[in-house]
Amino acid sequence: MKPDTTSPIDTAGTQWVEGELVRSLMRTQRNTQLLGLMLIPVFIGVLWTDAPRAALLLWAAATAIMAAARFRVIRRYGREVSGSGAAEHLDFLRRYGFIWPLSAVCWGLTTVLFFDRSPLSDQFVCWLIMAGLAMFSINGLSSHLPTMRRYLDTLALTALAVMAWRMGVELGGHGPGYHGWMVLLLVTFWQVLRQAGLRLHETHRKNYELQYSNRQLIESLTRQTQAALDAVEIKNRFLASAAHDIRQPVHALGLYADWLGSEPELVHDIAPKIVESTKAVNALFDSLFDLVRLDSGKIRLKIEELRLDKLLHDLELQYRPLADAKGLQFRVHAVPGTVTSDPILLQRIVGNLISNAVKYTDRGGVLVAARMTRSGPRIEIWDTGVGIAPSYQKEIFREFYKVPSHAGTEEGFGLGLYIVGRLCNILGHPLQLQSKPGRGTVFRLLVYPTDPRGAAERATASTVNIKATPMPILSEPVEADPVSASSPAGEPALQRGLSY
Repeated sequence: MKPDTTSPIDTAGTQWVEGELVRSLMRTQRNTQLLGLMLIPVFIGVLWTDAPRAALLLWAAATAIMAAARFRVIRRYGREVSGSGAAEHLDFLRRYGFIWPLSAVCWGLTTVLFFDRSPLSDQFVCWLIMAGLAMFSINGLSSHLPTMRRYLDTLALTALAVMAWRMGVELGGHGPGYHGWMVLLLVTFWQVLRQAGLRLHETHRKNYELQYSNRQLIESLTRQTQAALDAVEIKNRFLASAAHDIRQPVHALGLYADWLGSEPELVHDIAPKIVESTKAVNALFDSLFDLVRLDSGKIRLKIEELRLDKLLHDLELQYRPLADAKGLQFRVHAVPGTVTSDPILLQRIVGNLISNAVKYTDRGGVLVAARMTRSGPRIEIWDTGVGIAPSYQKEIFREFYKVPSHAGTEEGFGLGLYIVGRLCNILGHPLQLQSKPGRGTVFRLLVYPTDPRGAAERATASTVNIKATPMPILSEPVEADPVSASSPAGEPALQRGLSY
């Protein structure tokens, strides 16, 4: 026997399948009802001369009323539920499922009219009609197993109850011998129909489960195809950006070299320009190398305790010359204390934030401050730069994104904050952002202690889903005075530019 290779479906899939089974059940009900209405005059014709006519007409009226009630339920389904979801279908059947057992009671009561009260030939015809109705109900109701079972059980038990009353009470157990065989035949036929209905239901269910699995597979393939197309688009955008961004400093290097070769006496003027162009190229390649290490999963973590003040002063030595070259104030306010993190990655995070602050600030200055709060150490990078509009504050953490309205965005790949976001996610350091266009920006890094195992797991997960980069949380309003009143001279002017 061939093994079943169908994978199990989830809870949502199970609900969808149940809803489709109800939908399939309701699609067959109109034809089933028409057949039931056609059988009413057949019964009347067969038993017209055998059964009491008042009882026969009463049965016909009750059965017709029940058929009309089922038609009304079918119309309500088509008007209110047919286009709805699985939950609505299941709720509809819970509310109106009683209509099928009531209909079975009406048909089961026909045995009162013909069992042991009409000629055997007429009884045989009536039993054939009842058997055909029961078999037809399997095709119509097997989509929803509980409904089919309630209908069959009610039909069989009603008929058996009438037969038991006739044989045991009215005849006192002295009826013909074939009565017992008829009861046995009815019970056997009832159980056979239940098993047949179960098998047919399982076929329906497997078909819908296969449809759901195929739909999920198609959706997964669609998502993967879209992801591949997005990757191609990102690659094309990256290649275009890389070609443009690297070409500029490299072209400048070539021009400066030619200029220096033709006019060596200008070495003091040209050499600083060559140095700046070289730094620009190095910065571009650094961001590329960071991205490659993150995406390849080759990033290595070394979690240890490090001094916060030393970290900031090391960064001051690196970035103060950049600020001085633009005529910006550069202040560092560091408090003693230690944090648990990866020193290289933490330095990369804060360094990228400082670099951005210097890059997008043309007047005023940059303040790098560390403070101890009730929730732990916090590093803040304040600037009086161009600021970031609210519509861009989530976008800036996307890969290769550059704010269109920012001057100077032609430099770089748009990877700095993307890398910052991913490193913050790996180290477990939440990043908060608040900014006003034209007034400046504040990044606040909450340096919670890094758990080595959790960081390793997040680093691995980030290579699987590179779009899981956390967005900064817009926190409570930024305080107007981020450092103590004993800050160096010149800092109050910077703070005034950053007040919100």
